[in-house]
Amino acid sequence: IRWSFAGKVSNTEPCELHYTTNPAFRLNMSEPIFFMMGQFKALIPDDRKYSKRHLWLQKCDGGRYRVGFTSYSVRLLQDVYFLEWSIDPDTIVRGQQEIGEIESAKAVSSMFPPCAGKVTSFNPQLLNDPSGVNADNYGSGWLYEFEPAANLLSAAEYVEFLNSAW
Repeated sequence: IRWSFAGKVSNTEPCELHYTTNPAFRLNMSEPIFFMMGQFKALIPDDRKYSKRHLWLQKCDGGRYRVGFTSYSVRLLQDVYFLEWSIDPDTIVRGQQEIGEIESAKAVSSMFPPCAGKVTSFNPQLLNDPSGVNADNYGSGWLYEFEPAANLLSAAEYVEFLNSAW
């Protein structure tokens, strides 16, 4: 159920309340979006940007973003056991450049950046124990900090991409 307000809201002037079924309208703009992967609900918070490589990017200091795996990618990977970087911090990377490997219950996979840019640092907590990716992928399970050199997707655009590929 979605509700919207019309008219000015003040102590002396009445307002109208309207019902809407538009899923794009949310009273709380930080309310998460979900993508249904069959029976599984993949959380897509709208307080960050996304890439088509199933990575989220959340703004931190300056032009840097923290990068992590989306719920969609964590669901596909399943349990992460091992994480290894093939680049050093402060490395400029191309969009198609392999930057590391991740080993999960499903496979060993190459990792690529969300787009061209600069990897500035890695999450020190994950270097010895990558289980944070499984436990808190949108929080302490972030992978690295990054300065993107390309446009990123909004949460809504990322969900549209998922819908077109699902």
